[in-house]
Amino acid sequence: MKKVALLATALAMVSGSAFAADLPTKALKAPPPPAFEPWDIAFGSAIMNDYIFRGITQSNHQASVAAYFEPRYNVNKDLQLYLGVSGESISFPNRAAAEIDVYGGIRPTFGIFAFDFGVWGYLYPGGQCFNAGAFPGSGIPGSELNCVLNGSLPNGNVAKRDASFFEGYGKLNIAINDQWSVGFNEYYSPNFLNLGAWGNYSSVTAKWTAPGTIFGSSGVGMYVSGEFGRQWLGTSDAFYGVTSVLANYSAGIPEPSYNTWNVGVGFTWKVFTLDLRYYDTDLSKASCNAFTSDFQTKDFNPAFITAINPGGFGSNWCGAAGVAKLSADLTAITNLK
Repeated sequence: MKKVALLATALAMVSGSAFAADLPTKALKAPPPPAFEPWDIAFGSAIMNDYIFRGITQSNHQASVAAYFEPRYNVNKDLQLYLGVSGESISFPNRAAAEIDVYGGIRPTFGIFAFDFGVWGYLYPGGQCFNAGAFPGSGIPGSELNCVLNGSLPNGNVAKRDASFFEGYGKLNIAINDQWSVGFNEYYSPNFLNLGAWGNYSSVTAKWTAPGTIFGSSGVGMYVSGEFGRQWLGTSDAFYGVTSVLANYSAGIPEPSYNTWNVGVGFTWKVFTLDLRYYDTDLSKASCNAFTSDFQTKDFNPAFITAINPGGFGSNWCGAAGVAKLSADLTAITNLK
């Protein structure tokens, strides 16, 4: 009798376990997808040994610092609106205090094609006028008493008090795969650097991003990138006009168009990027001086005398330069949540 009771108990346990195994188990509820956040803010800063813009130094080959702040609104995952402001330290012929940029635009994306359309304003507050001939009533654009009091620069170059201007731009970046991308850029200004001359800049870019494991588990990434561009320029106004036995450009000089290129390697870690880059242009020292109004050059050579540069001074502001730039870039959603 005892054996029968034990057997019955065992059978009940086995059948109970089997029945329990057949019961449907309650699935764990998947966490809800993160809510779409349309607003974001990008911001960052940088320090570099030289500030180069389209192959030409903006800081007289001296160190420069920069910072930016860019609110963004994501209409959806493929369409972003943005506004931004940035600042860079410079060393301009008109002795402007800084470069302040105000910009805005739209960034639509279609698969591997990322577009960017907008307007960029370059402001240079605190400048002074240097041109002894641009006195009030002379008819020269930019004429003011300040020009007469300051005279021309020591090497005879001239500079307007205000070099501010704006550009409209369009960009296309194509992500070929996870490692390769190419870009095409177009900028146009009706009055580049307030020279009185139109400006058009076109360039192509390429970038290779190394696999994330190139430096093991260190978290350090690497890329190699480069750009080739062409800056076309029209004729300046009379403020920059010159007259010599070579030509009469009293109404304004034909500003020298030029090619520029750069190539470099970058290393990334968390929010930091160290970019090491080589820049150059095909501008001669004479053409560079005529275009930039280099306030510091004392490099005189009869070979530098040209129709647009009759003073014979040459500038190295447009020559080969190596730049090391350390920057930090963050976004509110990614880095501050």
